[in-house]
Amino acid sequence: MHHIIKSTLSMSPVIPVLTIDKVKNVEYLFEALICGNLKVVEITLRTSCALKVIEIASKKFPSLKVGAGTVISDEDLNSVKDAGATFAVSPGFTLPLATYAIEIDFPYLPGISNASDIMNLIYLGYKFFKFFPAQATGGIEYLQSLNGPFPEIMFCPTGGINQENASKWLSQKNVICVGGSWIIPEQMNDYKEIQKRALLASRLAS
Repeated sequence: MHHIIKSTLSMSPVIPVLTIDKVKNVEYLFEALICGNLKVVEITLRTSCALKVIEIASKKFPSLKVGAGTVISDEDLNSVKDAGATFAVSPGFTLPLATYAIEIDFPYLPGISNASDIMNLIYLGYKFFKFFPAQATGGIEYLQSLNGPFPEIMFCPTGGINQENASKWLSQKNVICVGGSWIIPEQMNDYKEIQKRALLASRLAS
């Protein structure tokens, strides 16, 4: 389970975080991201059609690793697994949810914001975490301070990351990739712009 998370997060320096509110033409969005050389996406469960979108992405685009975001319960975890997601992501974590992911052997990236969170999850065997909300929680300086007590732990910072500061985050030795919503413009159907932004993101130095 944990090796799948590691190999998945290693595939792209940036994971676009997508909140999609309609199914129509969603294939064009995934095609633009793939043409932009991004291989991993996170689709949040914040909309009523999210599970359907996860299903479309995982069935029609087998080269794409589809993460399901905002997973906060066992029910969510079962739903995204059934929809075909490759892995699940949470903004935080509960010990029951983190334990359940291990029980059903489903790749899971729990969210953390402090050392106690990390210690609780290390106890269960976790080594990869979403650091959220990254900028608001203390930014790069805070993440650097976690490297001392937790040298083996790797993070995917999300929240406040953009094209301008992403390379600085990616240069940290305990960062495996970053998550961000900047790749998708407000006009989600501007596929040329999405492809352009994806290409720029895919070239960010790790």
